[in-house]
Amino acid sequence: MSGNPYVHRPTASPQAAAEWTQRQILMTNLRTVAGRAYPRVRGLAREKSWLFFEILLPFLTTSAFVFVYRALQAPPEYVGFVVLGGAMTAFWLNVIWMMASQLWWEKSQGNLELYFAAPMDIVAVLLGMAVGGMVMSSSRAAVVLVVATVVYGVTFAVDQWLLLLAVFFLTLTALYGLGMVLASLFLMWGREAYHLTQFLQEPVYFVSGLNFPVGRLGMLGALAIALLPLAVGLDAMRQLAFADAAYPVGTPPPEVEALILVVMTVVFLSLARWMLRTLERLARREGRLTIRWQ
Repeated sequence: MSGNPYVHRPTASPQAAAEWTQRQILMTNLRTVAGRAYPRVRGLAREKSWLFFEILLPFLTTSAFVFVYRALQAPPEYVGFVVLGGAMTAFWLNVIWMMASQLWWEKSQGNLELYFAAPMDIVAVLLGMAVGGMVMSSSRAAVVLVVATVVYGVTFAVDQWLLLLAVFFLTLTALYGLGMVLASLFLMWGREAYHLTQFLQEPVYFVSGLNFPVGRLGMLGALAIALLPLAVGLDAMRQLAFADAAYPVGTPPPEVEALILVVMTVVFLSLARWMLRTLERLARREGRLTIRWQ
């Protein structure tokens, strides 16, 4: 009995019983996170097709823009901007294809009912997917960054390493928080989820300034910085990674963009938690996954 965490054990007081229940809930959710992250971490070496889609394709797109900038005799730092943007492409693809669409895929395969019936928090399921996706995409992004840096001779000039790392992790947290929000929306929209992933991919690349400084977009770039974590994080990382480059006038300093990312992280994670709890309540009490607006 001592090895089974779900066996009832008499306790000395109601307070001790409540504490034991909280420990059970915490351990169950931690196991859920580990269980959902495991296939993505193990898939780093097992699923060979992921190597093609997450390394070769972003590298080809990056190479195309590098050749364009060199043909136009653009400043050398623009090559570095493109290389850094190509590395971040892996994270956006992971958010769109393996976070936002995940619950809809599980519903199509008949597994979603098991998630809502199991004694765990549905947020822990998506958190495990996010952790595994971060590990998987980080390895792909590192390969793209290292290979492109060596091949194209990119030189980085970093003065604030701690701020750069903080901005990077804040960007990932905000991105995967946005992925959790989209997962709930895609689940409610049903079949249109696939079309939405196709629709969002290229427009987000453009307005996020993935292959050029987002400051060049003017008001559209300012709107992207206010709404898209990828645009904010990438712009801040470029400023920090190329401290000696002549950056477009009007772009917020990286410290301000770091604060924007903190706000985005709080907003997206809170919104995702509310939406997932609403879906969970509908699934368990009313047997449906759509909201009836009055």
